[in-house]
Amino acid sequence: MARQPASSAIGHLQETAPPIEGIQRMDPNALGILVFISSEAIFFASLIITYIVYRGQSTGGPTAHVLDVGTTAIFSVFLFASSGTMERVTSHLHHNDSAGVRRWLLITIALGAIFLIGQGIEYTRLYQSNVTINTNLWSSTFFTLTGFHGLHVLVGLISMSIIASLVGPGPDRLRASSAVHTISYYWHFVDGVWVVIFPVVYLWTLIS
Repeated sequence: MARQPASSAIGHLQETAPPIEGIQRMDPNALGILVFISSEAIFFASLIITYIVYRGQSTGGPTAHVLDVGTTAIFSVFLFASSGTMERVTSHLHHNDSAGVRRWLLITIALGAIFLIGQGIEYTRLYQSNVTINTNLWSSTFFTLTGFHGLHVLVGLISMSIIASLVGPGPDRLRASSAVHTISYYWHFVDGVWVVIFPVVYLWTLIS
């Protein structure tokens, strides 16, 4: 059998290979937030491990048993539900429904705000009981871990509020689609972190 000339084989590959410009590239905003989330995941993992290590090493003062698990569980449901409403946001985005995107963004913001209010109520109750970040080792790790998570929730709420203001009315005026996808990645991460924090910080008190 005659061997195909090298030049002919190369030409055939060039004809069948897809053009470089035809290959979709990842949205730089999405790539940036994924890199950010990766670094934040390491950060939160360090805080969670620190909390676990020092949780039982307080020599005096309050411990995790002063936490209101029931009330926090109720407020946590709102945060967990906000992941579902964020899915609705991206679903309406794919259908080019700007009104639906804005509506579900506002619902997601409301659910996140309720969770943040609940965290504020918990902090107020603890401070009224003289439990502060400087009380002992447990309180320091507790306020640091949950406080940084609360800060991330606040950043997400502000970002979603800005994005909601950029979404124009009408199905043909949907804007900031890249920003919507970016904030959805961030918000699911924030929810996922609380899925870990809640049992480690709160539910653990029910079995120990």
